[in-house]
Amino acid sequence: MGTFHDDKHQLHGITVVVDTTGPEIWVGRCDDMDEHQILLVDADVHRDGEDGRSKDEYVERSASFGIWKKHDRVRIDRRAVASVRRLGDL
Repeated sequence: MGTFHDDKHQLHGITVVVDTTGPEIWVGRCDDMDEHQILLVDADVHRDGEDGRSKDEYVERSASFGIWKKHDRVRIDRRAVASVRRLGDL
């Protein structure tokens, strides 16, 4: 028996870390992803060095304390993505 999420990516509903090839790193709940884009909801973005934190330091803090949502919905171009991982795996 399927669910109404059968057409979504396997990470649908999971909080993920999307690292880009640039200075930005995103944390948010995955809505869907395909070969063209990643859709996040309730997301936050960090730019390397912002608030004196590296990308890794920001992710470690997010894994410990959560994020403060800055964006309701974000589309990230897959061409700019270096990696996608579950926040809970950190």
